[in-house]
Amino acid sequence: MDLEGFRSLFTPQGEAALDAAAQLEPREVDFLAHFQTLSKRYPPETARAALETAILRREADVKFPQANKMFFTREALEQASSWDVSTYRARRFNDFARILDLGCSIGGDTLALAGIAPTAGIDIDPLRLAMARANAHALDLPADFVQADLHQVPLARAPAAFFDPARRTDHRRIHRVEDYQPPLSIIRSWLTRIPALGVKLSPGVDLDEISGYNAEIEFISWKGSLKEAVLWLGRLKGADRRATLLPGAHTLVAAGLSPTLPLSEPRAYLYEPDPAILRAGLVTDLGAQFNAAQLDPEIAYLTADERVETPFARVWEVEDWMPFQLKRLRAYLRERGVGRLTVKKRGSPLVPEELIQSLRLKGEEEKVLFLTQMAGKPIVIVCKPED
Repeated sequence: MDLEGFRSLFTPQGEAALDAAAQLEPREVDFLAHFQTLSKRYPPETARAALETAILRREADVKFPQANKMFFTREALEQASSWDVSTYRARRFNDFARILDLGCSIGGDTLALAGIAPTAGIDIDPLRLAMARANAHALDLPADFVQADLHQVPLARAPAAFFDPARRTDHRRIHRVEDYQPPLSIIRSWLTRIPALGVKLSPGVDLDEISGYNAEIEFISWKGSLKEAVLWLGRLKGADRRATLLPGAHTLVAAGLSPTLPLSEPRAYLYEPDPAILRAGLVTDLGAQFNAAQLDPEIAYLTADERVETPFARVWEVEDWMPFQLKRLRAYLRERGVGRLTVKKRGSPLVPEELIQSLRLKGEEEKVLFLTQMAGKPIVIVCKPED
């Protein structure tokens, strides 16, 4: 979609094309067939823009509750945070009277921030800015938008800002922070004029690359899936490391030096920390809360004598464990009539699907197997399924 095609959607003919495209309930795989149908009734550029919008609105429904009113490009949608994540992040700006959204794209974060304070979105891409304006209008949220190149335009002083650098090119992820567009180091000059700054990063960011910044690093997961990292600088810094789980905004912060946990054989319960806890390096901080031990200093499973309900980890009741040996494990499971398995692993080279196939089990019982290591040696832990 280009800017001319997008603008055509706001004509009576374009609105009709968009309605017709939505009624097709289109998917990307069927694009050509649907395009041929629509282009018989509407100009090709309008038909294309309407069809792309209808497809992306359906895909965006998992990220935005208002997706049926919004406009997207595919790359912008892929990079956009979900509404739950954006609104959670926006709450950290509660104390500021004005906010900048730097690299605002189609305006997903701008709209969340505009619910907190007057917000101005800045981006270089004219199509994405036009979409951002349309999205703000559709959702009736007050926001201004400015076209500017963040590489070249000196930023005016502002109380606070959020920065979302481009981390994809040609639909491929960019991993190094200095390859972001603009590169992360640009914020060093901004901090002299913006005393409170948040920066969205890839959740797989190399922590060594950001070690030179006096900042808090927060890892955010949503329903158990790691979604992003945020660097909080200046007045927005509240800790050194933080893990946050959504929905619910359950947060765990590093309490100084990470505690050392005892090592132990598997006890009555096994805990699998949320991936945000893992990336934030808070496994031992979490374990210290309920007197847990580790199986191995290099493995992020925790074990404890008692079951403690925590939002930060999934928990299984341990039935048995043994050194890993395929023949012994197969005999153990067959004796107990186990035919259904979920296999999880950490610190094991085995492929779960291949192990299940090689066990050749039949039966009605269900178990969860954990392939891991203890004192550097491979073990398997047999657990009951989760409640």
